[in-house]
Amino acid sequence: MPDSGKAFVVLIRKLHPTNMKLLDEQSVRDLGNLELLAKQVVEGFIIGLHKSPFHGFSVEFAEHRLYNPGEATKNIDWKVFARTDKLFTKKYEEETNLRCQIVIDTSSSMYFPEVKKETPNYINKLRFSALAAAALMNLLQKQRDAFGLSTFDSEIREHTRCKSSTTHYRLLLSYLQRIIDNPERDKTTSATEALHQIADSIHKRSLVAIFSDMFEEGDRSEELFAALQHLKHNKHEVVLFHVTDKKLEQDFDFENRPYVFIDMETGEKVRLQSNQVKDYYIERMKEYTDALRMKCLQYKIDFVEADINQGFRQVLQAYLVKRAKMSR
Repeated sequence: MPDSGKAFVVLIRKLHPTNMKLLDEQSVRDLGNLELLAKQVVEGFIIGLHKSPFHGFSVEFAEHRLYNPGEATKNIDWKVFARTDKLFTKKYEEETNLRCQIVIDTSSSMYFPEVKKETPNYINKLRFSALAAAALMNLLQKQRDAFGLSTFDSEIREHTRCKSSTTHYRLLLSYLQRIIDNPERDKTTSATEALHQIADSIHKRSLVAIFSDMFEEGDRSEELFAALQHLKHNKHEVVLFHVTDKKLEQDFDFENRPYVFIDMETGEKVRLQSNQVKDYYIERMKEYTDALRMKCLQYKIDFVEADINQGFRQVLQAYLVKRAKMSR
């Protein structure tokens, strides 16, 4: 049984998730087009917010703020008024100057559950993270905010500066598509070193959004927590999206029969019957996740459990809440 700090194992028997809920009731047909997908996810999210009681958050997203009596009426958005029966004024570029660095763990454990590339509508942790990042970029671009992308496994693979142009957006989408299309076994994780380097390379105060399963090679949890603290020490605001397949990785919901598990980062194999280790595994995973959550609370890092089977609302809503706090 692997230590809680190591990458989670993958079944040799390929897993085919059948209930992929991208965004609540919204279905996205073309999963091969990240730009189209991001647009559909964000548009569906906006519609959902207008139907929900969270009007304050939708205002933040839609580049609007509530109209205050006595202000000039020239900036009122009458189309929004027609939809909501509320008066909003448009926000302009000088009012939205957020910088967001999106960081994605691309180590082999992020390709769990492992499926054949040609499987339609599949989802794994890496694909979920890439699609969520694309949606965030779409949202940030609509707000005229600057965004950059960093990817890492055993070292940093891509690291771009924050920009807000359409050309930059499409370049980053091409990076995301490339990591989706080229899954690799035996790529280890070194989140500790990568996060330290990223913290040193971001010179202006930014929002840092991290997508990772936070499985570090060996027992290096304290070093990993120190790397997160480094980001906070440099005055960045940090949101950690703990990407997980909750059913399999945390609840260990496998049939009680023999399996062969493979560590995707080392190739190590374990043959066993799932119920032999289920209770022990769940306990260890809970201990690790609770420790991660508590450290994030201690360092004032937003910790978001991002279950890949629950769609993107959890990610976009968390970002919106964070952005609202930062704008106060």
